[in-house]
Amino acid sequence: MRMCRLVLLLIALGTPAVSLGVEAEAVQDPAPPKVSGEASNTTPPPLKAYVRVKKGTAAKPLSKEAKTHPWTGFLGPTRDGNSTETHLLKTWPKAGPTKVWELAAGDGYASPAIQHPYLVYPHRVGDSVLVECLHAETGQQYWQYKFATAYRDRLGYSSGPRSTPVIDGNRVYIYGAEGVLVCLELATGRAIWKRDLVREFRVPQDFFGAVGTPLLVGDRLVVNIGKVGGPCVAAFHTLTGKLVWVSGKKWGPSYASPRLVTIHGKKRVLVFAGGESRPSTGGLMLIDPSNGKLGLEFPWRSRKYESVNASCPLVVGGNRIFVSASYQTGSALLEVGPDLSSHKVVWKMVDAEHNTEPDQLGLHWGTPLIKDGYLYGFDGRNEPDASLVCVDLKAGRVVWREEPEWEQTVTVQGVEQTLTLSTLRGSFLAADGQALVLGELGQLMWMDLTPKGYKITQRSSLFLARESWCPPVISRGLLYISQNMRDPVTRSSPRLICYDLRRR
Repeated sequence: MRMCRLVLLLIALGTPAVSLGVEAEAVQDPAPPKVSGEASNTTPPPLKAYVRVKKGTAAKPLSKEAKTHPWTGFLGPTRDGNSTETHLLKTWPKAGPTKVWELAAGDGYASPAIQHPYLVYPHRVGDSVLVECLHAETGQQYWQYKFATAYRDRLGYSSGPRSTPVIDGNRVYIYGAEGVLVCLELATGRAIWKRDLVREFRVPQDFFGAVGTPLLVGDRLVVNIGKVGGPCVAAFHTLTGKLVWVSGKKWGPSYASPRLVTIHGKKRVLVFAGGESRPSTGGLMLIDPSNGKLGLEFPWRSRKYESVNASCPLVVGGNRIFVSASYQTGSALLEVGPDLSSHKVVWKMVDAEHNTEPDQLGLHWGTPLIKDGYLYGFDGRNEPDASLVCVDLKAGRVVWREEPEWEQTVTVQGVEQTLTLSTLRGSFLAADGQALVLGELGQLMWMDLTPKGYKITQRSSLFLARESWCPPVISRGLLYISQNMRDPVTRSSPRLICYDLRRR
């Protein structure tokens, strides 16, 4: 695959097995937290201008015909990148959609969580994690909560939070890179309880720290703690922070986030474990959220030590689960038996280096879209290996594979250059009948995706910065994009940017 010239510019910078259901493990809470009252105050402090926020153009009024939703956790209401929002703007000027406001951000890879009018966003400035609560539409500040952090990424990536906040009523839960889990009152930012899961459960620092966003299931918060030898997964009571159950001893952490799904009419939590361990181990876990009982265990992990599982698993057709990993691991579609502890492998696909196999698929960290029996995803571990693929889920074969590219002229240090850009390993958001795609260098586009191919119907370069790995967020017709690195062309620093996608 031809590596886009912008990347060159910026760089200068096992056999699957099944395990029968395992009974829930005995629970002994190592450090029950102190609880500071209830989340009873729903009156926020007065809004005020915030020095880190730069205002743009006020958002248009929301159409009465528009369907909207909150965005209370990673990948939206269904945690799979599907939005039900309508009346979204499909055309915009060359410079992109209208900017409403932007927040000067510190370090991190977290996306915001939104429950109107509150937007909650954690990032790192200096030796503190700042949890910002802003008005989602104006960027004005309600409150800020901060806690100390000494995390340093071992591989040189950002040392800020990775996990998206989780909002539940008048509570919001923050999970830091060092495993600090804190419950705050949404309206005021007051701390209700706090836990240091890495210290309490003696979890060693992983490749990239604590990454997966906790999963809200009723009155439980499910976290992939990731201690090899157990617990792999734990559930904490949302009101008290106390440990409810633990599950799994074989595998460690994950860079995918847990998901709540329904299989054979029963609610189950999917956890795709696979972080640092010797030997490298990991795979899919199917857990009863009521008691932590472990059903299906499906090993699926690269044998390479420096590898991770990071793409969220998806349920297909009610009783099938799709899993995918990079590092020469590949993809598999499982059909789960009615007992929820047995399975058969419907098909597998390899993950070959440099697109050497016609039917190969290895998703690094992106979550694909599933539509009408077809899967659309960005295959490839690295930037130059990436391609956009369409997969027939029934047959387990690649229908088409493309490398979207286009040229853009920029001025770098007074010298005009024409760059060949690409989506590379992009992120999807299905919304209003199309796919909103964010390329990992900051290219935003609307796409039509069908088994016959793809069509870019609108495209703009928001910025030219690497590591744009946070998927787009939409709530009430407003789009939120995270720029995680400095743009070497415009020299803009990391930002959280709010754009107006409201259509009258």
